[in-house]
Parts: sequence; C-alpha cells; structure tokens
Amino acid sequence: MDIGSNAAVDLPIPDRFGVNAYEEDGEFEALLRHYLPEELLQHLRPHLHRLGELAGGTLDTLANTADHHPPTLEHRTRTGVDQQRILKHPAYVEMERLAFAEFGLAAMSHRAGVLGWPATMPAAAKYAMTYLFVQAEFGLCCPLSMTDSLTRTLRKFGSPELIERYLPALLAQDLDSLAQGAMFMTEQGAGSDIAATSTLARPDGAAWKLTGDKWFCSNPDAALAMVLARVEGAPEGMKGVSLFLLPRMLEDGKPNAYHIIRLKDKLGTRSMASGEIRLEGATAYLVGELGRGFVQMADMVNNSRLSNGVRAAGMMRRAAAEALYIARHRKAFGRRLIDMPLMQRQLAKIILPGEQARTMMFQAAEALRRSDSGDATAYALVRILTPMLKFRACRDARRVTGDAMEVRGGCGYIEEWSDPRLVRDAHLGSIWEGTSNIVAQDVIRAIVRESSLVVLREHLSGLLDRSEIDVSVKAKLSELLDRSCRLAEMATQAGSDGLARQAASGLYHASSAIAMAWEASATRSARRMAMAQLVARHRLMPRDPLQADSGDGLDLLFNEDSAGIDPAQVNLLHP
Repeated sequence: MDIGSNAAVDLPIPDRFGVNAYEEDGEFEALLRHYLPEELLQHLRPHLHRLGELAGGTLDTLANTADHHPPTLEHRTRTGVDQQRILKHPAYVEMERLAFAEFGLAAMSHRAGVLGWPATMPAAAKYAMTYLFVQAEFGLCCPLSMTDSLTRTLRKFGSPELIERYLPALLAQDLDSLAQGAMFMTEQGAGSDIAATSTLARPDGAAWKLTGDKWFCSNPDAALAMVLARVEGAPEGMKGVSLFLLPRMLEDGKPNAYHIIRLKDKLGTRSMASGEIRLEGATAYLVGELGRGFVQMADMVNNSRLSNGVRAAGMMRRAAAEALYIARHRKAFGRRLIDMPLMQRQLAKIILPGEQARTMMFQAAEALRRSDSGDATAYALVRILTPMLKFRACRDARRVTGDAMEVRGGCGYIEEWSDPRLVRDAHLGSIWEGTSNIVAQDVIRAIVRESSLVVLREHLSGLLDRSEIDVSVKAKLSELLDRSCRLAEMATQAGSDGLARQAASGLYHASSAIAMAWEASATRSARRMAMAQLVARHRLMPRDPLQADSGDGLDLLFNEDSAGIDPAQVNLLHP
C-alpha cells in the first residue's frame, strides 16, 4: 500500500517529497520476501530503508541539481598543458559516493563484504537496490551498470594477468581508488551493425594499438573501457571483430592516446557525460579470443540490457508513486481524484506496466543467479528474458512517465518537478544497447540459437502448476501461453522478420501475467492477482473497442481492504 502520510496533505499542489520510497511500497517488501533468502533480506532491510529515504529526499534533490548542471569538458590546464578532464557538479560526485562507495552497487555481485554481507550478493539483491536508486537518479546508473558489466566480462574472458591488474580497482568502494567502467562500441557508420565496425587494431608486442572514432561513449572518462575493433588483416564481417580493454591511463602514469572530441548535448541523462572518442594509436589489451569480439561483448551488452530493464521498472515505479500520491491527496469538484472512475483507469494504465517490469526483473534476476551457479537451462532462460524485458519495459516507460506527468497537470510540465526529467530519461532505454527492433529480433535469436522458448514455456508452466489460482483463470493463462509460443515459433521462420515485435510483446505479456499470478498466490495478494489478470485481459485477449468496458478489477487495485480477499477467488477473465 502506498502511504506518504508524512507529507503535508493540505498543500494546493500535493508534494510527495520526503516520502520513504521503500516504506511506502508494501508490494516491494512482499516480493523481496519471496525472491531473497530471509537472512539476506533481514540484513539488507536497514540499507533498503536508508536508500528509500534518500531516494525520496536527498538523492532526488541531488539528481535534480545535477540534471540542471550537466558536466563540461576541459581540454587544458590553466598552465597550458593539454590534459582533458570532465568537470562534474558536486551533486553528481555526491551521488557517485552514495552509489559506488556507500552502497557498493557496482561491486556487490562480485565480491564479499559489501554492506557487511559475508558473500557476494545475488542479482535480485543488486537489482532491488538499483530499483530504489533509479527512482531518484537514472543517469548515474549508466556508469554503475557499465562498471558492473565490464567487471563481469573481464572476469569471464580476460587473461589472469589482466584480471589481476585491473579487477581490484573495479571492485573498490573508495572513490579515489575506484576504476569506473565504460563500453565504446557505437560508430557513426555502423550503429547496431557491429559487422561494419571500422576501428582498427594493430599488434604491438603484448598489447595492441587502436585507431578510429567511436561515436557515442557514455562515461567517456572512465578508467577502463571495453572496445570493439577490427584486427588488421582479419576477414570482413563479424569474424574480424575482437574485444579489447582500453585503460584511460597507462602504467607509466601518462594518459593513453585517445581524446574526447566533444560531449553530447542530450535530451536526457544530462547528469552523466556522453561523448565522442577518437582513438589515436591507443594502447589496449585483447580480451578473450581473436575474432570473437561480439560474442564476448554480447555478455556485457546483455548484462547492461538487463540493467536497463531494471531501470525502466524503477522509473515507472517512481512515476506511479507520484501519480498515486497526487490522486490520493488532491481534490476536485469535492472528491479525491483517486475516487473518480476515469482517474482510476488512467492510474491502472500507469501502474500495470511498471508491475509487469518489476516481476520480469525478479524473474530474470533469479534465472541469472541459477545460470551463474552452473544451471545450463537457466542460461537459456536468461537469454530470452533479458531482451523481452529490455524491449517491452523500456518502451512502456516512455508512455508511463508521460501519462504520470498528466496526472500532476500543468505543474508536471515544469522543471521544478521530477516529471520532465523522468520523461526525458525514459526515452533513452529503447535506444541504448540496441533499439527496440534490434532487441525484438534478439528475442527470436535466443529462440533459434539457445532453444530458449522451450525452456521459457517449461518454466512458466511450472509456475502455473505451483500456483493456487481459479481453475478457469489457470486454463486461460495456459491457453494464452500456448498461443504466444505459437506466434513466437512462427516468427522464427524464414521471411517472418516482421513478426518479431508482435511475438516478443506476446511472450512478455504472457510471461509477466503468469509470473505475477504465481507471485500473487505465494504472497496471498488479491491485488496482484487482479493485476496479473488485467494484463492478460488487456494485452493478450481480444477486445471490441466499441463495447463498454465494465472496469472489473479496478476496485481490487484501489481498495485498501483487498488484503482479506483470497487471491484464488479472483476471476477477471470470465470463462
């Protein structure tokens, strides 16, 4: 239940500032009890409370300040020495301290001891913390994700010498010792077509020299970056592309031979620098095997795509929380907004996509934990859940943040409030790490190459079997799963590229509806069961646009007494 009782409710414009983002979100707490070991959740709870408090207040203020004071690029020192550095606003630096140092968000999945926990933490813990952080700040989550993902890729494919040399700094929580990560992949003439990469790599003893331009490099002053380049003399196409680790500073303390040409003037994520890089014979080190650069970089990209979906889920939660707070505390024509049927329908359209994304976030996190533990079938599950989440949640976030802005009204259009920043930042998700067309095709690629559809279907059928759900609802969800899988199979056939988006959406909606129903059964939540069935009804079942909609289920979403209802008795699918 969303509360927000610590803020003044008699203001002419309700202001949610100061509400603890963790405490107000009872659904989140219930899900964490289901996805995290009890001992770990007990240990994390004080940190979740602190981060929730920061996200609702101090961190949100820092994020707004950093958004209005973007970084700048300095090319020379005042004494005339050519020495580039990116100047960051103190508000951004403080957010770096909170994310990397205090909470250890980039390190917690890679080493023991973060937040006092004696082991590495599972992905669900990391994403739970990130989910709270991104409700205040999106931009910094890019360097967080890339540092986390670069660390994972280096450990997986790097030589023992590279790991020994660079891993400790990547896992540091002291900002003076920390090495942040980045990914320099995009080229102006290549875009998503990695086979067209033109940056050239020439051997130089134990190292390589890289020459070429990278067009869109976020966190461009990172200490370490993963770079794709074509080895001199290698064959055309993907087989000629290899992966390299590029340090910002050389071992002798001198800057490496590359320059930031300029910083991008971006629509969103203004707090964090993105730039264009020119490599001028820069020293780099081969990661993994020659000619397998994209395969190895794909591991980093997929990890970053999953993180992108997590951030979309967090932003949608922030948008929904703001809209719900306004609806509960603002009156018009003598009634609270939340009691008006039209507002309830609008709020439902804001809430449901965010809850779908949160469920899929946890489903993917659990599959990733199993995969990293050696479960071969879990890898195939991660491979399809990741692009499904990235594709659908990132597109949903664009609409959800815009609709939430409308709930606030005219003030939502004013930069003093969070709404414009959320709207701008939300648009990055469906571009970064692959546009929606590319990612939808990756869903189909996972089906073809990893047999992921078989694994996904078995997983979802297992969730249904273990759920206490109305018999007719279970049958309908099973039928919808069958139909979405058949469509996905059709999309794998030659000449069926045009079905990729429709198939990816169908699988996402069927998967999230079933997983949410399973969660509802496990947490005894009639409200969540209603949400699962509303997803099925409005995203997967046929509807006559000219037939009156009864609005069934909205009472369960907004009725605070729904806790006493048996979720197994909820049936909104009407056999």
